Amino acid sequence: MSITKSHTKSLALAGSVAIALSFAAAPGAVHADEMDKCYGISLAGENDCAAGPGTTCAGTSTVDYQGNAWTLVPAGTCEDIDTPYGPGSLTEIDRPA
Repeated sequence: MSITKSHTKSLALAGSVAIALSFAAAPGAVHADEMDKCYGISLAGENDCAAGPGTTCAGTSTVDYQGNAWTLVPAGTCEDIDTPYGPGSLTEIDRPA
């Protein structure tokens, strides 16, 4: 993969996560029932929860795109978020932590 493609994918992922986080941070903008838990898209230390046994939850993922860590995203967008390991998932992904 060329550096330009890799850089473009990184920017697209960062933009998707930033948009998702802005929806989650805006009070009243998006209701909890309009959000999905999206696994495998969080950067290290930026997950919302479920980073596995022995963790205290939010912000505890230890690697980028950890498969057992999720971030809230607007409903219906999770599987459209592309990472270097493939799309986000609505269920845990078997990836090394």
